[in-house]
Amino acid sequence: MNRDFAKRLRNRDRIVGYWTQIPVPAVQERVARHGWDYVCFDAQHGFHDPHSLLNGLMAVDAGAALGGNTCAGLVRVASNDAHLIGMALDAGAQGVIVPMVETVEDARRAVASCRYAPAGNRSYGPMRAGLRSGPRSADMNNEIACIIMIETVAALACIDEIAALDGVDGVYVGPADLMLALGGKTAADPAKKEVFENALARIHRSCAKAGIAAGIHTMAGEIANSRLNEGFTFATVSSDLNHLDASAAAHLKATQS
Repeated sequence: MNRDFAKRLRNRDRIVGYWTQIPVPAVQERVARHGWDYVCFDAQHGFHDPHSLLNGLMAVDAGAALGGNTCAGLVRVASNDAHLIGMALDAGAQGVIVPMVETVEDARRAVASCRYAPAGNRSYGPMRAGLRSGPRSADMNNEIACIIMIETVAALACIDEIAALDGVDGVYVGPADLMLALGGKTAADPAKKEVFENALARIHRSCAKAGIAAGIHTMAGEIANSRLNEGFTFATVSSDLNHLDASAAAHLKATQS
């Protein structure tokens, strides 16, 4: 099995992924076979629990094999918690996206939770991950991506320090929370567009300076392409739940026209 996602991320390769909130492995298997670079399981706002993460990550591997590609499974954990991070990695995730990080110390704690000693404090028990990586713990550390979310004013204020922190492989913008944090009345407030775009530019410039990946969530492939051309190195496109909702509504409307 190819485990080069973290390497590609650190190389600042152009990477495009998909977001899953629906806890149905057959969905993730179908999505992974199309050739996305990653499928990320949303364990913060989606409907994934430990069982659906395990089954879904296996489904991503199966879908990648069916499609003849190297799609990786990632997890956006519910919080910056060593237990949750370790559980996702033990289940076979090739990386985690850690939300609500506001300080350098928060980021340092997330990094430590992703790495075995002496580089960190991840507890050793790679029940599924060990079938695909190791046995050297240093190799297992290298194959895991630690991605820090930037979605608050506090995190934005110390983006240079977070991006420069050893062990942070990339940052990921949560655009809705960031917009609200910047004073937006909605998650896409046009009145705050300029300040929001300035914040995004600051983030991807800091990442470029530090030599790490800069990622962002988007709601459409065209938007993802635009963000990648602006300076971000990886982008996620919408989610299975959003696409199901939009498709169902569009097809219903078509039958009524």
